[in-house]
Amino acid sequence: MNIVDIFPKEKRSEIMRSVKSKNNISTEKLLIKMFKKNNIKGWRRGYKVKGKPDFVFLKHRVAIFIDGCFWHGHCCRNLIPKSNVEYWNQKISKNIFHDREIDQLFLSRQWKVVRIWECELKRAYRDGIITKILEALN
Repeated sequence: MNIVDIFPKEKRSEIMRSVKSKNNISTEKLLIKMFKKNNIKGWRRGYKVKGKPDFVFLKHRVAIFIDGCFWHGHCCRNLIPKSNVEYWNQKISKNIFHDREIDQLFLSRQWKVVRIWECELKRAYRDGIITKILEALN
């Protein structure tokens, strides 16, 4: 699958480097605050394993991924790109396929996978997120 980009390789690299995947205030740091508020302990970040979960609970074999709505294809709001549509559709489709592969990898190792959408953290669904995590830990 060949993806056509409107930017030269150097410019695309610069753009992609500016997108933060770690220590994101609106996602990971917010979930850490939620862990602390709800006295949820035993999590680790930066666990070196294929798939790079945002958090792991090693004792419980739970991997937590926080997925950006645009990058991982969530249809929570109008996130359809207006330019270079074919490129972005292919990129997002590949991300969705990769997410499924990673889920299967963890499940095959007897791990539980919890995927949290970025919009869930930003809205009033936070209680549901804590419930989802606690159920996976039990």
